[in-house]
Amino acid sequence: MLTVDFTRFPIAPGDRVLDLGCGAGRHAFEAYRRGARVVALDRNGDEIREVATWFAAMKEAGEAPAGATATAMEGDALDLPFPDASFDVVIISEVMEHIPDDEGVLAEMVRVLRPGGRIAVTVPRYGPEKVCWALSDAYHEVEGGHIRIYKADELLGKVRAAGLRPYGSHHAHALHSPYWWLKCAFGVDNDKALPVRAYHKLLVWDIMKKPLATRLAERALNPVLGKSFVVYATKPHLPADTAL
Repeated sequence: MLTVDFTRFPIAPGDRVLDLGCGAGRHAFEAYRRGARVVALDRNGDEIREVATWFAAMKEAGEAPAGATATAMEGDALDLPFPDASFDVVIISEVMEHIPDDEGVLAEMVRVLRPGGRIAVTVPRYGPEKVCWALSDAYHEVEGGHIRIYKADELLGKVRAAGLRPYGSHHAHALHSPYWWLKCAFGVDNDKALPVRAYHKLLVWDIMKKPLATRLAERALNPVLGKSFVVYATKPHLPADTAL
C-alpha cells in the first residue's frame, strides 16, 4: 500500500533515491521496481534486515530492471551518513510525527538532496489523527509513538522554512481512517474484536483485489477522510524565495 503517488512524484531509471525511515520498505520496493538506485534507511535493525531480504528476493525474481540497485542500512535520520547532494529523490513517509527534532530531519534531507531534486513527505492527517488520540491514549503514548499532530499549514511552513518549494499535496487512505478509529475504540492491541476483524478483512480484500468500487470510493473520500497528508517539494537551484 503506497502513500506516495508515483504518478505525481515520478521516479526515473537511474534516479538516486533515499527512503528515509523506510520501515517495511514499501516505497523503496516501488522505486527499485522503477529502476532507481535505492537506499532504504531505518533505525530499526530488524526491519532493515527484512527489507534487505526482500531486495535480494526481488533481484532473484527479476522484478527490478537492469541497472537498478538497492541497499538497506541502519542509520540515524538526524545524522545521515551521506555527502551533500547525494540523492535525486528523498522520501520520508509516516516518520516525522515520531521525531522530536523534525526540523533537524528536514535539514538533513535537504542537505543530502541535490539542487533540483524532489522530496515527498507524508504524515498522519490532522482530523483523523485527532480522533485516534481522543479515543485512545495507548494509540500514541507508547515508546516511539506519535508525539505530534500536524496541521497542513504547519507542515507546509516547515517544508518552506527548510528551503524547499512545495509543488503539490493531497490526502490518501480514506478507507483506513475508520479502521484505526475502531482499533482505538476497542483497544489498539485488541485484534479479536468483531468490528476490527471485519474491517481488516475488507482492507485486505481491497489491497489484494483493487476493485473499482473501493478505488472510486477512496478517491471520493480522500479529501474528507484521508488518513495521510502528502506533500511534494523541490530543492531550488538558488536560495528559496521566502515570499513563496
